[in-house]
Amino acid sequence: MGFFSHVDELRARVMRCLYVFMAGFIFFFYYSEPILEFLRRPLFNALPPEQQKLYFTSLFENFLTHLKIAGYASAFFLSPYFFYQIWGFIAPGLLPRERKYAVPFVAAATFFFIGGAAFAYGVLFPVGFKYFVTFGGPSDVPLLTIDSYYGTALKLMLLFGLSFELPVLVSLLGFLGVVSSKVLQDQRRTAIIGITVMAALFAPPDAMSMILLAVPLVLLYEASIWVVVLFERSRSKQAQSSVSAADPSSGASA
Repeated sequence: MGFFSHVDELRARVMRCLYVFMAGFIFFFYYSEPILEFLRRPLFNALPPEQQKLYFTSLFENFLTHLKIAGYASAFFLSPYFFYQIWGFIAPGLLPRERKYAVPFVAAATFFFIGGAAFAYGVLFPVGFKYFVTFGGPSDVPLLTIDSYYGTALKLMLLFGLSFELPVLVSLLGFLGVVSSKVLQDQRRTAIIGITVMAALFAPPDAMSMILLAVPLVLLYEASIWVVVLFERSRSKQAQSSVSAADPSSGASA
């Protein structure tokens, strides 16, 4: 396809994603209260019963929070469709045998995105919330607003979900031949420094939260190197098979 054909293809896929997102937004808006209850559970578990409340300080804050929840839930639960559209845009530039990896790519991207958000909810929230609400003296009592709490919780879940896409992105670049396992190994120290800086910038400002974000990302980076190695070995075997099929005498001479 030419340049403008690619632009039309991209625009069509973006519009499909917007239609699906809006449909999910409307659906999840009507079910936003159970989602809110699920999100505030880690905080309330860290608070005494008499403090298990969230406040709103403006007339529209509660309503706008429900809208925000519906948007995040639509993006989160419908992420497999969005990842499929990304693969559909990439697929025309791949070989026929490479296009069969659509399902593994969508499954892996969805798994790591949801896994990252679940890791934030199940591991980071109990530790981090307990630390912050009990920090300070006995006269320091938290007075949390709806917008500030849910905004923080959603941003952290989104951050961890996107961060856990690192092995999928690196593996995809290796699959497409953009990077090699040797380059990834040579740049390991740079990658670790970058992950550490990102964790320091985006994680909550305590050492435990930064460690909980940085360590899994480093391990996932190492795992992605092995995935790229497997892709390279598979590509090498396919190349050798093609050479042997094109030149039968090479096998006999061997």
